[in-house]
Amino acid sequence: MYSHPRPLRRSTSDCWLAGVCGGLGEHFGFDPTVVRVAYVLLSIFSAGFPGMLVYFILWAVIPKRDYP
Repeated sequence: MYSHPRPLRRSTSDCWLAGVCGGLGEHFGFDPTVVRVAYVLLSIFSAGFPGMLVYFILWAVIPKRDYP
């Protein structure tokens, strides 16, 4: 099974609101800006995807990175 080299954590260095998209981008190896744009577009154009609710849930579930 493939394991990621970094655990999933909210970013402390690349964050706008809570670091969720920055952390997802760092974890999966994508540019965090691309993750943010994709998340916003998915939230706007999909009626079945409640973007803000999912973001707040991820904010509560994903731990914050302890080191810089």
